[in-house]
Amino acid sequence: MSTGTTAVRSSWLPLAIVVLTQVQASFAVNALTVSMAGITHDLGIAATSVGTAITAGTFAMAAFILLGAKVGSRFGSKGVFQIAVSIHALAMLGVALAPNGSVLFIAQAASGAVIALIAPALTVFIASNYHGKQQATAIGLLAAAIPLAGVLALLIAGTFATGIGWRWSFVLMVGLGAVNLLLSTALKKVRSQPLLNIDWVGAAIAAVSIILLSFGFSGLEPWGLVLASDGAPFTILGLSPAPVLIVLGLIGGQLFFVWLRRRQARARSRIFDLRVLRSRSELAITACMAIMLFVGTAANFLLPLYMQVVQGLTGIETSFSIIPYTISIFLASTLVATLYGRFSPRQLGAAGFIVVALALTLLAFTIRNEWGQALVVVGLILLGLGQGSIVALVFNTLLSRAPKPLAGDVGAWRGLVHNLSGSVGIAVISVFAVSILSGLVAAQAQEHPELRPALIAQVNLDNVNFVTNDQLRDVLSTTDASPAEVDAAVAVNENARLQALKISLLGLAVLSLLAIVPATRMPDKLREELPEELEPDDPDRILEDGDNEADERLEQEA
Repeated sequence: MSTGTTAVRSSWLPLAIVVLTQVQASFAVNALTVSMAGITHDLGIAATSVGTAITAGTFAMAAFILLGAKVGSRFGSKGVFQIAVSIHALAMLGVALAPNGSVLFIAQAASGAVIALIAPALTVFIASNYHGKQQATAIGLLAAAIPLAGVLALLIAGTFATGIGWRWSFVLMVGLGAVNLLLSTALKKVRSQPLLNIDWVGAAIAAVSIILLSFGFSGLEPWGLVLASDGAPFTILGLSPAPVLIVLGLIGGQLFFVWLRRRQARARSRIFDLRVLRSRSELAITACMAIMLFVGTAANFLLPLYMQVVQGLTGIETSFSIIPYTISIFLASTLVATLYGRFSPRQLGAAGFIVVALALTLLAFTIRNEWGQALVVVGLILLGLGQGSIVALVFNTLLSRAPKPLAGDVGAWRGLVHNLSGSVGIAVISVFAVSILSGLVAAQAQEHPELRPALIAQVNLDNVNFVTNDQLRDVLSTTDASPAEVDAAVAVNENARLQALKISLLGLAVLSLLAIVPATRMPDKLREELPEELEPDDPDRILEDGDNEADERLEQEA
């Protein structure tokens, strides 16, 4: 690293644009979770359907993130970025005006697809504008922008949801999109790479596979885990289409890697360079990344669900309750780098997962039907510290392992794993929690003799979901239930909801403990600086000089 590149300090305006755009891209997920009560009431959909809308966006981003990195480099990151920011603002307008769950789902999917173009450009802007310590600071702030967006979403969306309405949060994002588009004119033009060939076939295989997984996992709860429910669009010999789509998506994933190996063996362009995952160390990093994002996103969905449905908190009350968790993620992701010189990534990773497991276990045993216990707040803080440190650690560690010109592929892979794991986390935990809830409601209803079998059948225990006490009373008001039966049903609902949540949190804690195994196989080396050109024109001519030595060292370690 030359001292000449670090002596001249660049303007912080490009970083401000990067951070504001990351806030725009990350705001929607958090805004949807804290606005859950208002959305379900306004659109007439179940709380878990909000989770389906969230996964629509994250799955769409995962489907196109590999292609997005190449398109930006091929046609110019600045121009592609400006088009994507504009489309994302229009998608947020679609969310704001959504009259039903279907439009909400489509708008969220559109926003996720264009974020696949935005996310790689943000890394390019940092690499092309900053060097040395200034670049390291910029990378840390980019990572911190995601939890920062979470804090802003909790405060703004929570206030709007309680006051003027949840839709105005997304109108605000339309305005922020216009501001980011205007500010982006001040960015210096990043050189396009017309010689970069795009593997369109590989991109199509990846996109189709992830879309199949998206519909499969999103359909587990409404369509049925194995047997088709009444909500399934079609059946296959009585089976739910959800697991079939998941299997087809997994087969597509296998074909994708076969295609990549064939292209790489023939030294032809490919949508993703497998040298990013060339040893067991890189696979261990990816496993840690996937598990943490699965657990973190699932927990981030369960907590607002618990606060608004179980406790009946308003949007702003939910926001203030969950802020300790979000701020902890922000602090951990920005400060964990100070520990890199004292501890190895495998030590930090294992310790992080232990902290996450302890936090989830603490939450599972301390949450009640009312909020405010000190141990619950401690659990939230510990969960945020563990999650934030691991997410930042695994990205930096994976970046340090890949050949330097493949930094763009590392960023794209991180985006794919981030969104795919998070989407699967929400979908799976929704099915798991609802299944536990259904079993608990059925068992506890039998223990209440005042609940007549005819009334139980009338309420339809085969279609149980998380509902508030008021929503349950509204349903029972359409039946011939007596006041005693209504009180008994509400009691059953309260106990079952809380137990289902506790069991779900304990399940996530067990998964976090299992992640210690791949964490102990993480490597040690971290790199200092990104190259300005993140996508090489010829990926088969990148391992030269010092990179050859690094490659030999990695193979020996593997």
